[in-house]
Formats: sequence, C-alpha cells, structure tokens
Amino acid sequence: MRARLRLPFGVTEHPAPVVEVGGAEDIARDLVVIPNRRVPLVPNVGIIGGTHSVLVVETGMGPRNAENVLKFATEYARGRRLYLTTTHFHPEHAFGAQAFTDATYVVNREQAEDLRVKGPGYLGMFRGLGEAIARELDGVELVTPDVVYDESHHLDLGGRVVELRATGRAHSKGDQVVRVDDVLFTGDLVETGQFAIFPWFPPHDVDVSGIRWIEVMRRLETENAGVVVPGHGDLGGPELLTDVRTYLELLRDETWRRRDSAMSEQETVDEITALLTDRHPEWAGREWIEKGVGCLFHTTRETR
Repeated sequence: MRARLRLPFGVTEHPAPVVEVGGAEDIARDLVVIPNRRVPLVPNVGIIGGTHSVLVVETGMGPRNAENVLKFATEYARGRRLYLTTTHFHPEHAFGAQAFTDATYVVNREQAEDLRVKGPGYLGMFRGLGEAIARELDGVELVTPDVVYDESHHLDLGGRVVELRATGRAHSKGDQVVRVDDVLFTGDLVETGQFAIFPWFPPHDVDVSGIRWIEVMRRLETENAGVVVPGHGDLGGPELLTDVRTYLELLRDETWRRRDSAMSEQETVDEITALLTDRHPEWAGREWIEKGVGCLFHTTRETR
C-alpha cells in the first residue's frame, strides 16, 4: 500500500500521539474514559467494569501507549478479568493490541479481516507521518483477535452486559460500535471539533462509504444514547450523531450538485473546501474535506 497521508497545511510534524492516562474521567458507574485531549491520532479510550470482568475499548497507537493503558486498566480492574475491543483497525485504535497478552481480544469479522489485509500497509503509511508517529509504531506486531463475531456480540462483564455491534461499511469496512447502558462508543464514525475522517486512498483503500455512513448515523440516532464517546474529541450527547449526519448530508449534496453540473473534481474540492471551512473555521482536519469529496464524487446511488 503506497498511499500517503499529508500533514495539515502549515504543520511540519505531528505531536507525539501519547495517551495520557492521568486524565481519566469517570463518566458513569464503573465506566472511565481516558480523553484524547484533542491531540491528533490519540483516541478516546474506554474502560468498562462489571463484577468479574473489565473491557478496554481502544489501545492507543503502538505498544508503549498500549502498555500504559494496560497498566491503568489492570490497576482499575483489581483482579477482574480483562477483555479488549477496538472500534476499527486503524493504527491509533488497534495497533497496540499485542500488549494485552492476558486479555481476550474481541472484534467483528470485517474488522479482523481489515487488520489482516490492510494492517501492514497502514503501518507503513503511518510511519511516514514523521518521527513522533514512527517512534510510537516501533515494534508493532499485528495480532489475530481471540474472538471474532459476525453481526453482534453480547459480552457479560458480571451484572453488566456490553453490546459490540458491527455497523457495516461506513468510515471503514469493519466499523463497530460499543454500547453499555446509555453510553455509546462510536470510534471514528463520530468526531467532535474536526471534519469527518475519510480514509479515501484510491486505488489502495476505497472502502469508506459516505452514503452508507449516513445510513449508519440515521440508525444510531434512533437508539436513544445518552452519552456519545467519539473516536476523537469531546464527549457529548446524541446531538453529536445528528451533527455528523447533517455534515455528511451537506457534503454529499454539495458534491453531487457540482459533479452533476459537469464541474471537475478539483474544482468541486476547491469550492467545497472554501464553503465548509468558512462554515466551520474552528474545526481541525481540513485535509479530510478533499478526501470526502473524492469519495462522494465517485459514488452514485446505484454504486454506494
């Protein structure tokens, strides 16, 4: 896989993507989130407890971050059994699983396949983002999950059942959400404070689907989540789901309107980038607008 990510305009080096476990926050009974502090390529990490087991959601990028998360989770668990899951296969979410040698790693089948097929290519691509990223990815070994499910998996932690559910193709081919009580972990289906991440890297990876992503968000909006934990950015309520769906619909409509009027792809990118950055000047990740336009420009209602 030779696709390359670009650093945002004006940025010469990504900051080190370090998970700071000292910032962990209790958001519900026996449920902790280690927030990403708006640091690029750091996910929000979840730790969910029951009477006999604890589930960790996301590893952070690479083995050193994962070792810190594991140490925190082990101390938090106080002898309870550990499970691990990841919302999708991308490096900052899943490329530390090797550290969880005594945990049971559970994911959906499409995510496991993404990790097997695309993982090595993404490892090389992310290492090209600069020394700080490459350093965290040093020594990564991609592991095979212990338990793989097809559509959904109910994990009993003891007096508390967590639902792991594959959403179908959206941000990636293998997205899953994690639901416990009224808390929903979305992975990169939802971000706050930044433009939606479209990993559109033709011809190497074109599995992201803006249209199916919209459909997934519509379904999630109906499920009455009280707290939404996004892949990156601040936690919020169900309005986060609506905000993402509204943004994706706007991106789709503006892209298709220009494409259908015979505007070129580059002209469409230029116009929509100006439109959306003017509308959301405070959002990070402007480089993802071009990727989103590219994905939708090459999508029709028949080929979604």
